Amino acid sequence: MLIFAMVAHEYAHAATALQQGDDTAYLLGRVTLNPLPHIDPWMSILLPVLLWFGSSGQFTFGGAKPVPVNSRKFRDFRKGDLIVSSAGVITNFFLALVWSLVFVLLGIASRSFAGAAPALDTAQRMMVHGIWLNLILCFFNLIPIPPLDGSHLVYHLLPPRAGNWYRGLQRFGYLPLFALMFLFRPVLSFLLAPAYKMMGLLAQVIGPYQVGPVASIY
Repeated sequence: MLIFAMVAHEYAHAATALQQGDDTAYLLGRVTLNPLPHIDPWMSILLPVLLWFGSSGQFTFGGAKPVPVNSRKFRDFRKGDLIVSSAGVITNFFLALVWSLVFVLLGIASRSFAGAAPALDTAQRMMVHGIWLNLILCFFNLIPIPPLDGSHLVYHLLPPRAGNWYRGLQRFGYLPLFALMFLFRPVLSFLLAPAYKMMGLLAQVIGPYQVGPVASIY
């Protein structure tokens, strides 16, 4: 569920960039749902493992290989940048809704196939993970800190001079984001509150269709 959520996010960026006139990701083989081109040895494997074991299983962080985008190739810079930047988070939000629907359909199926309840319960648990992971990816990437997608959306709301300074923060890489995660946990929790609220709302909707114990859903 995590791999598919990450790959779908990057695929959405690559596909919409191509649609807007930028073939950079396409030429690098990134317009694909095959996970391999989207995996970065450091961000996808080594960093998450080091953080996981370094924190005794309390914390980890990672990501897929960012899709390279050349915004100068967009037919319309502002429109193209907004569409491409928002494509990943929209895809993750849509997937959360899709997995919610699948959860409901599995619950309905269990009423006709009682003998398959254990398998359907396992499948529903997978859907819950899929819903939660996609919501987290959606709202985490909306955080307005470069290089996350939310920073591109905020950039277009700022005056040109402030926007250029703001986008220039990308030269610090992930340092501002790490500072937020490690030094300003309450702020991070506030920014991710919509993910928790949305999960709670979806849990209320799909809860009546749960096959297994109520406690397993949320």
